[in-house]
Amino acid sequence: MLQQIEGSRAVAEMVALCRPEVVCAYPISPQTHIIEALGAKVKRGDLAPCEFINVESEFAAMSVAIGASATGARVYTATASQGLLFMIEAVYNAAGLGLPVVMTLANRAIGAPINIWNDHSDAMAARDTGWVQLFAETNQEAADLHAQAFRLAEAVSLPVMVCMDGFILTHAIERVDLPSQEQVDAFLPGYRPRQLLDPAEPVSIGAMVGPEAFTEVRYLAHVRQLEALERIPEIAAEFCGHFGRCSGGLLRPYRLDGAELVVVALGSVLGTIKDTVDALRDEGARVGVLGITTFRPFPAEAVRAALADVRRVVVVEKAFSIGHGGVLTADVAGTVSDRAVPVATVVAGLGGRPITRASLRPVFQAAAAGRLEPLTFLDLDREVVERELARMASRHRSGPTAENVLRDLGAAGSKIL
Repeated sequence: MLQQIEGSRAVAEMVALCRPEVVCAYPISPQTHIIEALGAKVKRGDLAPCEFINVESEFAAMSVAIGASATGARVYTATASQGLLFMIEAVYNAAGLGLPVVMTLANRAIGAPINIWNDHSDAMAARDTGWVQLFAETNQEAADLHAQAFRLAEAVSLPVMVCMDGFILTHAIERVDLPSQEQVDAFLPGYRPRQLLDPAEPVSIGAMVGPEAFTEVRYLAHVRQLEALERIPEIAAEFCGHFGRCSGGLLRPYRLDGAELVVVALGSVLGTIKDTVDALRDEGARVGVLGITTFRPFPAEAVRAALADVRRVVVVEKAFSIGHGGVLTADVAGTVSDRAVPVATVVAGLGGRPITRASLRPVFQAAAAGRLEPLTFLDLDREVVERELARMASRHRSGPTAENVLRDLGAAGSKIL
């Protein structure tokens, strides 16, 4: 049924339709509305049988998720930013134990300095944990991906993280088509765990593993990721046939026919990129877009095939590896390294800075002409940067950088939280 609904509420409705038996989370913006909505459903009895467990921290949330999943419950949680880092030890454990927990990551910047707005630095920090990572472009896709996430997690016995841009999606109200309970039940079978803590058949889960077996165990985790890579398109195709709309999958190609330059990105920024590319196409530019839905496991072969005929690639990233450059760029560059295709990184939207068509357009034009630098920071205020570098060079006690920059911008002391 079509509804005008906030993104967080749409995700909560879809998660509830997936019939989780345990929901455990600690509130942190911009995830909070999801958990509030699920908690209210449990309290009213609208989501039953389900236990909503209030915990004292994000680490506790993932610890409870691990325990509940190991006993055979379908489990859901959600977090963001520093919350993900706080639970990171348990995040690794959930993947290493092969437990099919589903978690929404409402993408938000990681400090310091503290920032509650959107970028992808939290997801990038967890990219090597062993979780499947799926990125939503729209609120419709964010909702749809959760049904697919439960299906995938339980099919391959791996945890799945659905990433949706904080505030940009979580707090945006738009039209979302939410299915009926009967439709979701037909798509998502009851949970049948591959491993189970059962007093009648006692086993150890998470025992110590020494050098004689650790490599093999980690390799088998990699094999499960590769199995997920095969299952994701199958599940997406089945979802499309079952619900009458297509979402999910590995990639989201857009106007690739005849494209010489392709822009690659994750998440909601793809909408702005597509609008920019449409305008450039109308002017005769041969530009296309490749959205990546499945970031982990990385669909290298699918990306290689999509970029087979391009001459240049630009990766728009909402995070970067300090001291190195683009995170997604490194994965994309590896798929075209045999053809020596130039791959440039455009770092954009850090800490929630707007990404506009006016800013993207000259960057894409420069890339098409072969004039774009390998690493570009979109809308970087170089005057402010140079002022702080000069301050640091002129005196040892130059002060905290963040506060200096705010003062230079005239924002020092303002209430920004």
